[in-house]
Order: sequence, then structure tokens, then C-alpha cells
Amino acid sequence: MARKRRFPGVPTFDKLIIPTLQALQNLGGSGTIEEINSEVYEITKLPEEILQIPHKENGNISKIDYRLAWSRTYLKKYGLLENSSRGVWALLKPDINILDINPEEIKNSVRKQAIPNEVKNLLKSKNHVEDEVEDEVEETEEWKEKLLNILYNISPSAFERLSQRILRESGFFQVEVTGKSGDGGIDGKGIVRVSGLLSFHVIFQCKRYKGSINPSQIRDFRGAMQGRADKGLFITTGNFTREALKEATRDGAPPIDLVEGDLLCEKLKELNLGVTTKIVESIEINKDWFLNL
Repeated sequence: MARKRRFPGVPTFDKLIIPTLQALQNLGGSGTIEEINSEVYEITKLPEEILQIPHKENGNISKIDYRLAWSRTYLKKYGLLENSSRGVWALLKPDINILDINPEEIKNSVRKQAIPNEVKNLLKSKNHVEDEVEDEVEETEEWKEKLLNILYNISPSAFERLSQRILRESGFFQVEVTGKSGDGGIDGKGIVRVSGLLSFHVIFQCKRYKGSINPSQIRDFRGAMQGRADKGLFITTGNFTREALKEATRDGAPPIDLVEGDLLCEKLKELNLGVTTKIVESIEINKDWFLNL
């Protein structure tokens, strides 16, 4: 078996269990993966160079985000979290006292689950459940990595049209792509209406990007949209540095909403745009039913 690579400075998944629970409490009991991960970054105060370590060489997910996926899965199997088909994770016990939580107990308890005939020793049970968790985490990330690799290879104009389609499918109207005009980095504009009464003009920028968007790129986009829209929307196949996230919501500056690669994949899945979710039918035969005829 190949030896697993070590990543000094990156917390192990069990060390991220408590920060994950704290993040969900700070978010009011539920949150998207992006919201949870961002909150964990703030709680742990990890430096940017640690946050940017990739899980795999040329991969699209960071090592810290991969381990956070493990933490969420362990917490789910332990009975403390649930997740919806829309990618929202929530605490099953809103009044949970984090001081009572023992990550080692959670890790050992989950590893003892699903032991055939309750006879496997601890080592084998560990391998069994970690293979199961690995499959679950890898399955979640694999389709996103495949999708992002496709998006990296489409043309810039195709990515602009895709962004336009996403906004239209999400309820925007009068969505126009203006990227070809070289309009100060602005790729398009649209209008979103809230409750049929209030309308907001939105300017968007979309970047096919491997890596992280930095705060200077957010500031440049804000400068281009200044006085021309109520809100800005930045869509990328990459991700945003922690400082870029802060810059997007800086007090006193026009707000910019951010859509990074993971959320982009989830949105395409939700809108059924090039991503189809198949439900596999499982058929079981009840032998006893026939024997009792």
C-alpha cells in the first residue's frame, strides 16, 4: 500500500471536528460547504499558504477542504450532522455543547460501525469504515473535479454564455454578455427582482481560473462597477483567498457576491445544466415471502 503523503501544518480531519461544529453554531446551525469552510478558516487562523495546499497534484480541491469533508462525514455518521440534496449541512442537535464533544470518541465510534458480525478487530474495522468514508468523500469531489476540468477547457466566450445561462435560470432577466467590448473587466450585466417588487442591477465578471482570486482582483472589479450597478457578482472555476473574501464584503464598499468552483458545480447540478443526477433502482427479493405462500 502506498504511504500517504504528510502535509505539515494542515490539521488532520479529527482536529477539524470541533472547528466544524463551532462554524455551524456561528452560522446559526446550518450552512453551505463554502460558508462552513470559510468560517473554519477564521476560527483556526490558518495562514494562506496552508489553505492553498492542493489535495492532489493539479487537483481542484485544497487539502484543508478535503479534510473538512472527512470531518463533516464523520460527524454525519456519528449522528450530529445532516446534509440536504442542495448541499446544505445542519446540526441535528442545535443545543449541542461543544465542551462535551470528544473528537477521539467520534473517530473511534464511527470506525466501529458496520463491522460484519461484530467480529472484525479494530484495525480491520478502521480500514473498513475509512474506505467507506473515502469512497463517500471521493465520490462527492470526483464529479466536481471532472466538471471543473471540462470548464477549464471551454472558450472564454463559452464560459460567459454559461454564466449568462446560470443567471437566467436563477431568475435574472435582461442578462447581457458584454465581455467582448473590453468594458473594464466587466463580462455582463443583468437585473434580479426580489418578491416581484424590488429590482437590483447586477454586474458580473466570470473567470476560468485555476488557483485563487486575490483581493486586488476584487478591488479592480469593484472599481469597474462603481456607480454602474447595485451589486457585483464574481464567478470563477477557482477559489478566493481569505483576504479576497473579506474584501468582497468590506464595510463601506459596494458588495460583491462570490461564486467559487465548488458552488459553481453545485449550482450547475441544481439547475440540471450539463449535470444529471441519476437515481439507481435497487431491487430486493424477499425469499421468505415466497416460502410462506
